[in-house]
Amino acid sequence: MTLPLFLLPALLPASLSAAEAPRPATPVKELPLPGEVFSVAGRTAFVIPGKARGDDKAKPWVWHAPTLPNLPGAAERWMFEKFVDAGIAIAGIDVGESYGSPAGRLPYSALYAELTSVRGYSPKPVLLGRSRGGLMLLSWACENPDKVAGFAGIYPVCNLASYPGIAKAAPAYELTPEELAGHLAEHNPVDRLAALAAAGVPLFCIHGDSDQVVSLEANSGLLNTRYTALGGRMQLIVPPGQGHNMWPGFFQCEELVSFVKERVKP
Repeated sequence: MTLPLFLLPALLPASLSAAEAPRPATPVKELPLPGEVFSVAGRTAFVIPGKARGDDKAKPWVWHAPTLPNLPGAAERWMFEKFVDAGIAIAGIDVGESYGSPAGRLPYSALYAELTSVRGYSPKPVLLGRSRGGLMLLSWACENPDKVAGFAGIYPVCNLASYPGIAKAAPAYELTPEELAGHLAEHNPVDRLAALAAAGVPLFCIHGDSDQVVSLEANSGLLNTRYTALGGRMQLIVPPGQGHNMWPGFFQCEELVSFVKERVKP
């Protein structure tokens, strides 16, 4: 007997209903270079392996952020190829629009444990933050200075009050804007640099002087002023006339690649 089509959904198991369709065992993500996509702490993560180095030392890696459904993308391909050719892997994990919040920092620690304890990668990656990825990575780095070989930023957010602003960030921190403002120094990277400076972690940033989204003065400029005042080392490149854009010079920066290669040495 053939059942009417309208009866079939009612007879399907709940696990096969449209609202609860089976999820693929492995998350799907497009990467700018061949790599592995996997799940860590319920989040989509990836690693693009570096070319074999021919030694038994821990594998060097760059930790990239933000990792979002469309990032990293084609703009990162040039520098990723430089890293891979030098035997340096690239990895990241999607923590959503967490704005460096404690909830967003937890999966970062899970990714770090997966790569270092399970997959044999170096205990000191170089962190590479583009735009709001800088806020994510610097927030984690300030709590884990002994696990960071260096930080490189492409117009990175370093100051939560500048971007996205306290009101917009507050829900990610599970606080009201007033509460976040009152506890800003406990979360804001530019207010938490002392441990990184004491650990001797070098910083590198390239940031245009015409950035209207993530201003140079309130982010990389302020980071440079405060970090060097603490005795830290930072290199800041300021391309004149460049804003928060896809100018190739940001993503094909030889100085940035050289900084990463130097810092990931065992």
